[in-house]
Amino acid sequence: MSFRRLACLWALLAAALGAAPEPPGLRVATAGHSFHVWMAPIVDELAKGAGIEGHRTVASSFIGGSRTAQHWDLPDERNKVKSVLSEGGADVLTLSPTLVPDEAILKFAQLGLAKNPAIKVTVQQSWVPYDDLAFWVARKKVASVDRDSKTAEQLRAAHADYFRLVDAEVRNVNAKLGREVVRLVPTGSAVLALRERVIKGEAPGVAKQSQLFSDPLGHPTEPIKALNSYCHFAVIYGRSPAGLPVPKGLQRMSEGPKLNSLLQQIAWEAVSAHPLAGVQARK
Repeated sequence: MSFRRLACLWALLAAALGAAPEPPGLRVATAGHSFHVWMAPIVDELAKGAGIEGHRTVASSFIGGSRTAQHWDLPDERNKVKSVLSEGGADVLTLSPTLVPDEAILKFAQLGLAKNPAIKVTVQQSWVPYDDLAFWVARKKVASVDRDSKTAEQLRAAHADYFRLVDAEVRNVNAKLGREVVRLVPTGSAVLALRERVIKGEAPGVAKQSQLFSDPLGHPTEPIKALNSYCHFAVIYGRSPAGLPVPKGLQRMSEGPKLNSLLQQIAWEAVSAHPLAGVQARK
């Protein structure tokens, strides 16, 4: 029985019983870099906390600083993601290209569709490394970044071109596929919203923007890890993460529960507002 048919039967059963049980869990494969790959086990944790039975990560591929093409080009004997897709073993594939266009997004989507016509492919819109796209494109190494002096306007300007490129790539791939298979996960937009709350002093336990990052490149600390995972959960399951338990990574923070509620709110606002996330009609 296909996942789509199972989901329909599940909904009919819920309606008949007058209840609203959680939908069946999805099989998730993921391929990405160090701004992305740690997200999958956190989403596993979120799904468990939401009472979603059967959710699991079925394959994971990590290459630091990678384009999606690097995961596609892995030798067959090492390419777990391709293997799972070729067997129809995934309902969702999450990707996080460093730069776009990236021809492998389309290739992975086509491979997944061949065995599972209901597969969903997500593309993560990240935050710009070093807060400066030019540094990342040029592959420059920067010793330090003064994140704490950045204004919301400066951050939006620094991310605008990159956000437009990712939007265009998602639209382009879906046009080639003839339908909306690929969905965008607007984590970068959510990170900017979180940083604006920090600037205003409205993020519990986070006094400075620099506390959200562990190095000049922009590797995230626990708040952004949780925020990114909430964005993915919202896109994958089409529902708000509000009310989910505090992830393990935030439990070590004194203001973890309060911050957690804010992160859930920001994630849902970013996802439900973005036309390419595929959930705006389900607010």
